[in-house]
Amino acid sequence: MPTLILVRHGRSTANTEGLLAGWTPGVALDERGAAQAAALPGRLAELPLTEAVSSPLQRCRETLRPLLQARPELTVHTDERIGECHYGDWSGRKLAELKDEPLMEVVQAHPSAAAFPGGESMRAMQTRAAEAVREWNARVERDHGPDAVYVMCSHGDIIKSLVADALGLHLDLFQRISVEPCSITAIRYTRLRPFLVRLGDTGDFTSLVPREEPPADDAPVGGGAGAP
Repeated sequence: MPTLILVRHGRSTANTEGLLAGWTPGVALDERGAAQAAALPGRLAELPLTEAVSSPLQRCRETLRPLLQARPELTVHTDERIGECHYGDWSGRKLAELKDEPLMEVVQAHPSAAAFPGGESMRAMQTRAAEAVREWNARVERDHGPDAVYVMCSHGDIIKSLVADALGLHLDLFQRISVEPCSITAIRYTRLRPFLVRLGDTGDFTSLVPREEPPADDAPVGGGAGAP
């Protein structure tokens, strides 16, 4: 079965403003995110990509644009099932405000029980994304063969949930996974099991440098802004 290259969108204006974007329209890449997207064709240059799949949200489409310009032979498909989690009433709110909501503790410690007011549950988010990947795996294998490689641009919580699915981890453990903006995660699927061969690879170790203010113990809902 194919190898899936998961790309989280580049850093967005919502990331730098500390907002939980969700499906809020008009959230674009910031200057750094645009630079990250511009570097993506070079990072993936050696891979014989056969298809490109994108979340419908602007920040993902902008992330893939330089890659598609560099590879005009690639067809891009939009799939709502790999769009961001529907955060409902939380969408567009500041993460600093949301941390005091009682639900945030559930999101951190027991996400399989978390459902956003006016939105969807994290369980439903993972289910739709995993179903999308399985269908795309079958389609890519049918059209391009079992050794095909394809790219999918999505969001932090979506990618973390797909990694958990590939590793057989309960969704309650997915907050232990970290994927920074424009990071690359690769999963090779086989008949019997998936293999996680890259996780959150940015080629940049800046985020590992100790900071004056230590990182928070909680996982950043939506994925966080990455290295400062």
